[in-house]
Amino acid sequence: MKNLRDVWSSRFMHYIGEVQKYMQFIFTGHIAIVLVFLIGAGGYQYSEWLKVVQTDFPAEIIIALIVGILLAFSRPTTLLREPDQVYLLPLESKISQYFNKALAWTYWSQVWIVAIVYIVCIPLLKAVTELTTIDIWTVFLLVIVLKYISVQGEFNYRYSERGNMVWVDRLIRAIVFAAAIYLGLHAQLLLAVVVAVISVIYIIVFRKKSTGEPVPYEHFVKLEQNRMMSFYRFANYFTDVPHLHGSIRRRSWMDWLYKFVPYGKGNAQKYLVFRTFVRTDDHFYLWLRLTAISAIIAAFVDIPVVTWIAAGALSFATTIQLKQALLSSGEFRMDMLYPLPDNARPLAVKQVVRLAMITQAIIVGLCAMTQPMFYITVIVVLVISELTSKVSK
Repeated sequence: MKNLRDVWSSRFMHYIGEVQKYMQFIFTGHIAIVLVFLIGAGGYQYSEWLKVVQTDFPAEIIIALIVGILLAFSRPTTLLREPDQVYLLPLESKISQYFNKALAWTYWSQVWIVAIVYIVCIPLLKAVTELTTIDIWTVFLLVIVLKYISVQGEFNYRYSERGNMVWVDRLIRAIVFAAAIYLGLHAQLLLAVVVAVISVIYIIVFRKKSTGEPVPYEHFVKLEQNRMMSFYRFANYFTDVPHLHGSIRRRSWMDWLYKFVPYGKGNAQKYLVFRTFVRTDDHFYLWLRLTAISAIIAAFVDIPVVTWIAAGALSFATTIQLKQALLSSGEFRMDMLYPLPDNARPLAVKQVVRLAMITQAIIVGLCAMTQPMFYITVIVVLVISELTSKVSK
């Protein structure tokens, strides 16, 4: 039997390889361009807002709540598998070696998120508060420490309580962490440290409670499976994940949409493709998510050029992925038994994709109505979509 540290290291390398394999399809050129423009536009609007923000703006409480909630979500990455329930039992007395490595990775993989959020808020703190630079960066160090406490706290709670009522634990930690940060932002650092010590005592209670208890393999294995499945579902929006099969839902509340494609002999393929699009989670949520992102950008980004570029890039991404998803159905279908033309399904897919993109263009256009020349956004979405549909295979 390998050393448990070696077991973790080998699994970690496999995990990193698996993530990198799909990340290259997620962060493609057009996504990078969209992110650059969004970050630039967001930074510009943020800086302009800071010039006019009122000094009575409740920055401390808002930042404390946001950072406190982010700190509370510290789901451990254990990389445990189902066979571990049997094969790791003989080494359960040394399992802390494995979990120490797991929690170290959990901390370093999550702390940067809350750190970036706090750093982004620093200009706001300087604009509306009288905090010194030392005070602000002292609170930053407090946030870093609280993240470590949160990772240890969630793990020990899950261990002792077998994963039951995790939301209660997170709520308690969110309140305690928000209180500590709020006190720190009001230059009450001593009180903030006292609250942080209370959170440490909270962790110690559950750590002692878990002493001598068997490892809750079932909970941690299920947690790991759900975490990886969430990643695979996200990656499946950008590329095909072979072992992932999207679920099918009736969505009876959307039955009225089928009136746009009347049931009939001439519309057999179009009707089938349209129902596939509406009922398949992967296809429907792909369109819904990208449409929502485009609509949010159009509604809140006041720079028309950025809106046009983002809407065009997301129109391209929606069209090409939706078209490939609807055409890639390789399983047997009853319509294969009937003498339909060879181009019947590709033509039906093209028509359904066009209908979906017209709907996206209308939604994005309505969200961009406060901008000058908002109709250009609608034209960009439709033109990019049509060109993508014609050029792509």
